[in-house]
Amino acid sequence: MKNRFAVLLFAGLVPLAGAAWSVEDPAPLVMWQADHSVVLQAKDVELADFHWIARPVVVFADSPADPRFRQQMEFLMARMEELSERDVVVIADTEPTAQSALRTKLRPRGFMLVLIGKDGGVKLRKPFPWDVREISRSIDKMPMRQQEIRDRR
Repeated sequence: MKNRFAVLLFAGLVPLAGAAWSVEDPAPLVMWQADHSVVLQAKDVELADFHWIARPVVVFADSPADPRFRQQMEFLMARMEELSERDVVVIADTEPTAQSALRTKLRPRGFMLVLIGKDGGVKLRKPFPWDVREISRSIDKMPMRQQEIRDRR
């Protein structure tokens, strides 16, 4: 099952030879545009790249072994199609010592889920795993999302 494998791979439970990005590898935005089910690592991401294009959902934890992190990633991976419809890009950060730009900006303490709007503003923070249905409801209430729905009609 691809989604389960992606969660295990990201959590470090499945080794992948040559997994590091090289100079020839595409930028995170290009990767996400090619495959909306990709989970990006925070150390590689600049939020400005997604400004007005996507809604980042950032999942922080102090370790990929954190049960809340694993549960959140399973929630997200199980319903990536719904997130893709809402232009959501999933970004994970399980390396507190790396001090990614996202970690420095959003200052999580342990596990935290952050939903960022297309405008770059923080729309939601949760200290526990949240179901995709609840994330989708929050997104669907946003004025920009409501406009997107009207434009598609």
